[in-house]
Amino acid sequence: MTSQTGKPTRRRVVSQFGMVLGAAAIGAPAVRSAHAQSKTLVIGGSVPLTGAAAETGLNVNNGYITAVSYMNDVLGGVEIAGEKYKIELKLFDDASDPARATTLIQRQIDEGTNFFLGSFGSNIVLPTAAITERAKKPMVQTGGGSDAIFTRGYKYIFGMFPRATRQFASTAAMFKTLQPLPQTYSVIWTNDAFSKTAAEGVRKSCDAAGFKRLDGYELPAKPTDVSSVLGSIRANTPDMLICVMHDQNSLLVARQMVATNTNVKLLFQGLGPQLVSFREALGKYSEALLCSTYWDENVPFKDKFFGDSKKFVEYYKSKFTRPIAYHVAGAAACIETYVMAMQAAKSTKPEAVRDALAAANYETFYSRIKFTPQGDGDEILMGGMIGQVQKGKLAIVFPADAASAKAIYPAPTWDKKA
Repeated sequence: MTSQTGKPTRRRVVSQFGMVLGAAAIGAPAVRSAHAQSKTLVIGGSVPLTGAAAETGLNVNNGYITAVSYMNDVLGGVEIAGEKYKIELKLFDDASDPARATTLIQRQIDEGTNFFLGSFGSNIVLPTAAITERAKKPMVQTGGGSDAIFTRGYKYIFGMFPRATRQFASTAAMFKTLQPLPQTYSVIWTNDAFSKTAAEGVRKSCDAAGFKRLDGYELPAKPTDVSSVLGSIRANTPDMLICVMHDQNSLLVARQMVATNTNVKLLFQGLGPQLVSFREALGKYSEALLCSTYWDENVPFKDKFFGDSKKFVEYYKSKFTRPIAYHVAGAAACIETYVMAMQAAKSTKPEAVRDALAAANYETFYSRIKFTPQGDGDEILMGGMIGQVQKGKLAIVFPADAASAKAIYPAPTWDKKA
């Protein structure tokens, strides 16, 4: 079973909502709804409930569950083309392994599944999207932002974020508002599809904004020691150090910066500080860290399902004690987006739904949903906000109309953090 924190207790996980969430035996049957009067809409996919990506994978998983549970149990299902449907999730644990994920997705296609949700991590989303593309089955996902996903001419993949090279523009704009104005930066990334293209976006945006780049450092995909890179950082001392990598690697970098007393005026970590677990693991040293975030419970958006973000959070907390994060909301918005596309298409045929997704322009509690012709999120409508850890919580510091606090800059040195 899945615990109330969302952590799996064994490899095959069947949720309290009667949906298959993981499998030791691939293709294990889902528990069908008892509502015979409703038709069943099956949405498949894989999520990393175990392995390196599990921390965020569990958030994605819980977001999918929250939306489907609400639509089935509270709304009594959804209406599409005059017929009532209950949604059945068939999600399996890919264990953060791309090879396992591709096997799972191909098996589901062979069994007749027509619609898919994405895993977490571009290294998994990219190969699984290739499979669903060949089969002409849509995939809506909140876990992959690599440019490679959206530059291969695919027509059936849709993402809740702008592609990686377009994600940093708002952050560079935020840096321009700081006083005294930072002058120099260095960037660190890991050798994986998302991080490499994210680093490219950092360089393009920061260079265009007039900041001087001192150095760029590529780490292995799964680094264990960054001391040599941090030695170079101390020697050059950029005003800003920008780390674009997944959360577990961000935590490694931050911990080793503390251990080696490597200080910069601003430390931006694209993924990591958004998570309560990250902030708890780093303790007082998480103070003043900056990160990107794509959703906050105070955003003003409305939708016809939950109503608004606060009601979504309220319902989520009735199901899970695991702290909420923006990937939870983004995952739930994937479900809403599918339903609204089917309603607009008046169809549950994959090609008709794909066309409706391509034309999407509707509001959810998460954001206004609109995709580029290549399938990634519109860089303005679905771009990020900037958060900063202040007193152990994530405060929004940019843009100004969404800000709940003023950015702390320069950040206190590690030995001055209370």
